[in-house]
Amino acid sequence: MGRLWVVPTPIGNLGDLTFRALEVLRSADLIACEDTRRTRALLSHFGVVGKRLLSLHAHNEEERVGLISRELERGASVALTSDSGTPGISDPGALLIRALLERGFEVEVLPGPVAFVPALLLSGLNPSSFLFLGFPPKRKGERSRRLRALSSLPFTLLLYVSPHDVEEVVEDALSTLGDRRCALCRELTKVHQQVFRGRLSGLLEALGEEVPKVGEMVLAVEGAEGKPQAEEGGWKELALALLREGLRPSRVAKIVSSHGGVNPNEVKRFLRELEQDEGE
Repeated sequence: MGRLWVVPTPIGNLGDLTFRALEVLRSADLIACEDTRRTRALLSHFGVVGKRLLSLHAHNEEERVGLISRELERGASVALTSDSGTPGISDPGALLIRALLERGFEVEVLPGPVAFVPALLLSGLNPSSFLFLGFPPKRKGERSRRLRALSSLPFTLLLYVSPHDVEEVVEDALSTLGDRRCALCRELTKVHQQVFRGRLSGLLEALGEEVPKVGEMVLAVEGAEGKPQAEEGGWKELALALLREGLRPSRVAKIVSSHGGVNPNEVKRFLRELEQDEGE
């Protein structure tokens, strides 16, 4: 039986492709990639030609599971890449990986580039406790609710932001979280890399002038200070938000009880009732 290799690719500097990643790409029988043109250009830069490429993107990922499963059943080595960074991290790939694991196939994930890690360290904010939120919701109301639900947590928040939405996202963060310390990292590892450090109000003022609204961006915002006390019903909204982020119920109960000032048994009881309601 074959194996799926999850292969991170550079987010801006081709020198960041690891020797091991290149070795896997060279030896793979099939490479599933977000955009065949970009992957072919990457392979060509490193002298790798003649590889079988298969497009796998947000609109066809589910239907590719069967095809890739058959390739693995016949013993093929399949590599999975996205346009940049690590597949499955705010990029296609997570659905495929989960489906193959459920079917009993072997999956190997190589370490490599992912934009929020250098952004976290470059921000100068607390790197020991953080939440990666991916891209925030497009709708203002949903985005504000999610930020509000996380506003009491003492964790650094990390978001991917598009140039078209960055001003609105920063405005929502400022109005919801207050004027916290932040950093906006733009075009990481590229020639025109830029890091703005300051407060959300200063970032909002700098956008468009000092900080151009172009390129790929990561926004880091400091967590809440101190240990917040639970408001009536507020911890339930927090618990729901953490569940939506994919955290396990046991982890949710621990976070909410530790940082929300709620009895852990009460949190567990709420989560059990929620699970029962969804099952009906």
